[in-house]
Amino acid sequence: QVQLVESGGGLVQAGGSLRLSCVDSGRTFSTNTMGWFRQALGMEREFVAAIRWYDGTTYYLDSVKGRVTISRDNAKNTVYLQMSSLKPEDTGVYYCSVHQRGSLYRYSSYGYWGQGTQVTVSR
Repeated sequence: QVQLVESGGGLVQAGGSLRLSCVDSGRTFSTNTMGWFRQALGMEREFVAAIRWYDGTTYYLDSVKGRVTISRDNAKNTVYLQMSSLKPEDTGVYYCSVHQRGSLYRYSSYGYWGQGTQVTVSR
């Protein structure tokens, strides 16, 4: 059974960096496309990035391109989200998830969510 655990969030000043990690402690996810989403207070969950399992192709939300890098280590069952030049609008709870079917950019295309990790970017 998939069990996703996110970590690495925290409080950082604008312009700072964070690296988020997501470990699947339940089973190997090497054959699954993985995604990161975020949810700001009072807002809908929003796609941030995804990485395809079979060729490593990556996809990003336009507003994070050039500042965020998604990567994975299949041997460690871990997917990462390296974020730099952080902005206050990046604040939110960040979740990783397993893509099931359909568009990589849609929340409804994913299943198995972790508990999330809070990222707060101060001005």
